[in-house]
Amino acid sequence: MTAIAAIQVPPTRSIPLVREAGGALAIIVLGAIGYYLFPDDLAFLTRLIGISFLVLSLDLVTGYCGIATLGHAAQFGVAAYAAGIACVRGITDPIALLMIGTFAGTLMGLISGALITRFRGLPQLVLSIAVGQLIAALANKLSWLTGGSDGLSGITPGKVFGIYNFDMYSRTAYLFSLAVLVIVFVALSRFVRSPFGLLCRGIKDDDLRAKMIGVSVYPRLVLMYGVSGAVAGVGGALTAISTGVVGLDSVSFERSAEVLVMLVLGGAGHLWGALAGALIFQVFEHIVSAANPFHWMTLVGLLLILIVVFAPRGLIEPVLSLVARFTRKGRAS
Repeated sequence: MTAIAAIQVPPTRSIPLVREAGGALAIIVLGAIGYYLFPDDLAFLTRLIGISFLVLSLDLVTGYCGIATLGHAAQFGVAAYAAGIACVRGITDPIALLMIGTFAGTLMGLISGALITRFRGLPQLVLSIAVGQLIAALANKLSWLTGGSDGLSGITPGKVFGIYNFDMYSRTAYLFSLAVLVIVFVALSRFVRSPFGLLCRGIKDDDLRAKMIGVSVYPRLVLMYGVSGAVAGVGGALTAISTGVVGLDSVSFERSAEVLVMLVLGGAGHLWGALAGALIFQVFEHIVSAANPFHWMTLVGLLLILIVVFAPRGLIEPVLSLVARFTRKGRAS
């Protein structure tokens, strides 16, 4: 009986591990394809990975908590400036710079989250824009610290683990960014399925019901904003390390709007949707802007209209539905 009972128990604990391992493997495979097929575009692919962290960060607050924000680039930009300033002032270890950026992004996320999550709807959206514009104005005015409109330059990080130097072809920067992406994605995959992550989904679906059963909604939203800031901080620090310069575009309203478009394109509420949206949008923008530098925004607009009309929940939703269908058929057979 004991043996039979042991056989009949479903391996529920192994399923998340398989999913996380599969996600990490998929990112590694895609990264390897990009590394070997596009060796001359590694700088672009490294920037793509940096922005992907910002889209993942936005997905945590918008896709999983339902928070409307158009100033999310503030966390990314503050972290980029923090890492860049630390590097200029003498801290050149890439891991230390990554930690500084993560801390700065977390702090910015907690501060902005404490303000933004107190409201709902249109006031929340306006307040998020105001926070983003305030950070952009400070970055422009504090030219003695940030470089102002000229940007912060002279960011020269040291060797990774004291061995791998950052080269002009962005090989080290790309592999370093890819490794960090794998680690963060696996951690987030487990985080969003944790009781805290599931509770945030419940708050998104019906925050009044969550309050009625005794859930403290506001502290949890602020905490999620802090986690989101940490993820955005990783992306900001990596961007500063890999590009060697931080400009006002990192905290601009346009950056916040772009990452929101990427999230809608891929599908909010799915980590894979955030990555897919960032990849598709940036690759499409890169190719189209090079082929038609005067009208590429028109083509991007047409793409977005088609996506919203024919796939309002994002491009990742049909893929996930197809995978789930095949999985059910496999179990049935």
